[in-house]
Amino acid sequence: MKIIVPMAGRGSRLRPHTLTVPKPLIPVAGKPIVHRLVEDIAGVLNQPIDEVAFIIHESFGKKVEEELIAIAQKLGAKGTIYYQNEALGTGHAIMCAKDSLSGPAVIAYADTLIRADFDLDTSADSVIWVKQVDQPEAFGVVNLNANGEIIELVEKPKDFVSDLAVIGIYYFKDVAVLKNELQAVLDNNIIHGGEYQINDGIKQMMAKGMKFVPGKVDEWMDCGNKNVTVETNTRMLGFLHQDGEELISKTVKLDNATIIPPCYIGEDVILINATVGPNVSLGKGCHVIDSAVKNSLVQTHAHIKNAVLDNAMIGNHASFDGKFTSISIGDYSVLE
Repeated sequence: MKIIVPMAGRGSRLRPHTLTVPKPLIPVAGKPIVHRLVEDIAGVLNQPIDEVAFIIHESFGKKVEEELIAIAQKLGAKGTIYYQNEALGTGHAIMCAKDSLSGPAVIAYADTLIRADFDLDTSADSVIWVKQVDQPEAFGVVNLNANGEIIELVEKPKDFVSDLAVIGIYYFKDVAVLKNELQAVLDNNIIHGGEYQINDGIKQMMAKGMKFVPGKVDEWMDCGNKNVTVETNTRMLGFLHQDGEELISKTVKLDNATIIPPCYIGEDVILINATVGPNVSLGKGCHVIDSAVKNSLVQTHAHIKNAVLDNAMIGNHASFDGKFTSISIGDYSVLE
């Protein structure tokens, strides 16, 4: 089994945090988004992973590439890097990894996290993972026949089709079939919204009678912008706390400080006259002094003083000393 992860976008909606770090490497509950995504998918598949192919922008740099290769190796898999240097759509991104498009594979876009527990229907030609939503008109949804098979993909339907939204994770029994259809999309210059789309390849597979079925996830968490990323951090902390995962480093130094779980507290964090939690992630080397922080995501080596923070997101090596509560400041920013 292979996992293909298109992740070349810079994540403009999550700026300033993505000005220095690609969005899939932003940590949620102490671990990069793409790391959690790949681990969660591997857990659902419950079978050996042979290769994890990451499609990135060349500007991400060698350090990022090394981190991604390490994610694959941790699963006992080969890690492969491909480049998509032009934003030409989801179908184009997948075809940038065409040398890896053979055999059974999962394609997963790296701006979403899931919680799922189901048996993968490997008899189907493809499984499209979906989540029941309250406002299907805001999503791409699947249309099912009487046998529960997917017969149509409908983008943001004006009239009700179903309440099962496509979350951006797909299984293909033989991903080479999708590759062939996407090659036809490229060759025939089939464009929607100015881009080459994975859906056009899928629709061609459906037109040839291939069997598509839904795979339902229990939780679907987005990381598209600051507010939803902070919310996803909160939800993920809750799940990990329920699972009994150890989230607080033994190297944390407390001086008249209180931690209200669930929280992730990284190595060498110092808390002085502080209350942290609930629902806070503090990365390695953070200092929180004379402050109260809740419902917030703070990356590494940030210094926070004289603050009351709620729904905040603070980047690496940032320094914040002030009265604002719901803030979003990027790496190396200073507000004092």
